[in-house]
Amino acid sequence: MTTILILLGILVVIALFLVMIFNRFVKNKNVVKDAWSNIDVALKRRYDLIPNLVETVKGYAAHEKTTLESVINARNAAMAVPSDDINGQIKAENHLQQTLRSIFALGEAYPDLKANASFLELQQKLNEIEENLERSRRYYNGTVRENNTYGESMPGVLFAGMFSYQHFDYFEADETERENVKVSFN
Repeated sequence: MTTILILLGILVVIALFLVMIFNRFVKNKNVVKDAWSNIDVALKRRYDLIPNLVETVKGYAAHEKTTLESVINARNAAMAVPSDDINGQIKAENHLQQTLRSIFALGEAYPDLKANASFLELQQKLNEIEENLERSRRYYNGTVRENNTYGESMPGVLFAGMFSYQHFDYFEADETERENVKVSFN
């Protein structure tokens, strides 16, 4: 009888341990998804603002059609990524960020555009969205770090496959985004 109680006690402890590990995987995944939803809200605001910005620039820089089209194409591509494909969305957003930088470089090349009230207002709104995105990215990356560390270290790594552990990518600037934007009118 004592042996049965001891074995039963050991099984209960093991079951509780597995439940704790499973709950930690679930919590980490949900925190990452919540952090991503904060980014998603800011991205939607950015998507809504981009067409207005492009229309304002069109009047001043008509011969910069390819630059403006690339911004719209990058926006549409980013919007087309399924909302549950976080890693795909990160790649699309990095590309969109790079094309947006080219519009602001046009503002430097056209002094009248740079002084236009609509352009300045849109630029201000976009800057606010970008600052919000930066804060949200930092929070998201912190939650990703915690999730990935738990899933890749002991004891999580032992049970990652069993509990459908999901690895997430960090939301980082790619190499091309770190370079200065150069505008050439050749």
